[in-house]
Amino acid sequence: MTVPFSSFDLNLLRVFDAVMEERSVLRASQKVFLSQSGVSHCLARLREMLEDELFIRTTTGMQPTARALAMAPLVRDALKALEAAVELPKFEPGGSTRKFTIAANDFTTMVIARNLLGILAAEAPLIDLAIKPVTRIDLAEQIDLGRIDVAIGTFSAVPPRFKSDFLFGYDDVLITHSGQKLGAITTDTLAKLSIVVVSFGGEQEGAIDGFISERGLARRSEMYDRTAFENAFAASSQVPRVAVSLPHFLALPTLLGDSSLAAIVPRPLANSFAATHPVAIYELPYPTARLEVRSLWHERYEGDASQNWLHAVLRRATEHLRIDAVA
Repeated sequence: MTVPFSSFDLNLLRVFDAVMEERSVLRASQKVFLSQSGVSHCLARLREMLEDELFIRTTTGMQPTARALAMAPLVRDALKALEAAVELPKFEPGGSTRKFTIAANDFTTMVIARNLLGILAAEAPLIDLAIKPVTRIDLAEQIDLGRIDVAIGTFSAVPPRFKSDFLFGYDDVLITHSGQKLGAITTDTLAKLSIVVVSFGGEQEGAIDGFISERGLARRSEMYDRTAFENAFAASSQVPRVAVSLPHFLALPTLLGDSSLAAIVPRPLANSFAATHPVAIYELPYPTARLEVRSLWHERYEGDASQNWLHAVLRRATEHLRIDAVA
């Protein structure tokens, strides 16, 4: 080869590969979207550069020379490698053994997990999930380090290095054991109850307005609208007693079943509890903020086929919650 590789036109190799495969200038031109004269011109340049005929025209087509036969597999492999390097990688969930790590609290896990696992079982049976608690860890750090693929929660501030997607919205309701017959809840009724709330360690960790901030990311730690609760009774001489503060939701059905307590919880969780436990749901006598549950991931994952698939699956797994909110 008399021409330095640094000045070599790689498009000539595409033409060479096409002629090698088709053994026809006409069919090769159709494959690489050039005219026949364009293909012939490329072959002429290659012959001059490599000082070899490469292909000899015969009655049965373009027959490769020994040099062309030796080059062909190397050129084919090189073109495939270049194609893989510049094209977006594909992700085939059906055969993937990938493991995804998701950070979520028990509320979002309880209302999402069943649908999520159903989709995985049907479409990606070999994919594994690791669900880490969104609390008691430096969530932003874990995302920055790549130890979490996606976090699910309610966030009041999201740094530019993170991307997010809306999954569903919710407000608060009151739940009790179904054996309690309270009727329509008024502020007077509520004031006489002993209330259970859930806080993911916010008071101990210095939460502001119910949110904990870490490295620019603020996640919700106080799992009820405390401001609306306090405002509803600001002018009242009698306020509900917050008798129990829990670090998680899982104990609530059992706790309510053994007492006359009532709990303020997210509406989707109340519906989930009511489907499997003797739980009654009541509307609160005051409006609460409607909050958004979102998925959150690092910007480095933008364009990653496997991550895009995961985000789409999470949207599908929460579709029923978006429909319930509209109904």
